[in-house]
Amino acid sequence: MNDSLQPMDSLYMRRALELATLGRGRVSPNPMVGCVIVSNDRIIGEGWHQRYGERHAEVNAVNDALAQNSAPLLPEATVYVTLEPCSHFGKTPPCADLLIEKRVKRVVICNDDPNPLVAGKGIEKLRETGIEVITGVLSEEGRTLNARFFTFFEQKRPYIILKWAQTADGFIADEDKQPLMISCRQSRTLSHQWRTQEDAILVGTNTALNDNPQLNARLWTGPNPIRIVLDRTLRLPHELHVFDNTQKTLLYNAFSNEEEGETTFVQINFDENFIDRFLSDLHKRKIQSVLVEGGAQLLQAFLNDGHFDEIRVFTSPTPIRKGTSAPLLPTGVRLITQKQIGTDWLAYYEKE
Repeated sequence: MNDSLQPMDSLYMRRALELATLGRGRVSPNPMVGCVIVSNDRIIGEGWHQRYGERHAEVNAVNDALAQNSAPLLPEATVYVTLEPCSHFGKTPPCADLLIEKRVKRVVICNDDPNPLVAGKGIEKLRETGIEVITGVLSEEGRTLNARFFTFFEQKRPYIILKWAQTADGFIADEDKQPLMISCRQSRTLSHQWRTQEDAILVGTNTALNDNPQLNARLWTGPNPIRIVLDRTLRLPHELHVFDNTQKTLLYNAFSNEEEGETTFVQINFDENFIDRFLSDLHKRKIQSVLVEGGAQLLQAFLNDGHFDEIRVFTSPTPIRKGTSAPLLPTGVRLITQKQIGTDWLAYYEKE
């Protein structure tokens, strides 16, 4: 078998990656996956994984081809898929079996699946039936697309995004630690969009107490994240929004394991290894990503321990001259991009 890369493979894979992004915020804990089927240099079917528990990208692409009366072309077709086709029965049948059933000629894959349930088994199954399989096409783009999925399986923890808004002179709250409307409307809307794209959102005791945040996505259409609150001594009053039972909430503390409606109290040891233990527990709960919107103390703890994957900082043009200082970026962090959002500037950082 001649497993050879062809000139148009990258082009069609890039289209598959574009399709995959359409599932953002709707497919977790599954990865975003796109699929393109090509015959005689013509796309005959496209699909993507649209929602968790529903049909996978390969199934939707094959169905698209069948709807276009292209079934006779499938035995000569190349299937471009951004992640190794699954080989096991989950909420849907194995996609590898479907491609074998349709007798496709060639399958081009962006990334191998890190999930031990698949992890090479899909590729092996395809090759055993004589299907030519190419792997690693635009693999870095694929890993970036599904960074949360790969982090979860390879590092056994959620993907961590640290986010805050600061004034022009570097403060995130006034001197009494009371909330400030720092960001403009466009920035707040974008922040709510981000909430629909992550599994969970995290704040500490002081933020929950002083700001009384709802931690939902009311400014954007999409699913609300799981609320995670750190309240070591259980001092938060139950009149706060985080106890309103409108969305699933995890409250980590040092004393209690119980459930009250949508709120789950999780007892944990708050020693010097707390963050490692905390992230390990989130991994066991299959939470793949966390947006940390806590105060300066919580954010700085994640920064100091290196427990983050990216940082997003809104900077307002307005100074306040004194207040609670914003977190300090550690060494080994580099600016990726910066752009204007309304009247604010948004900076993205990652580890070098």
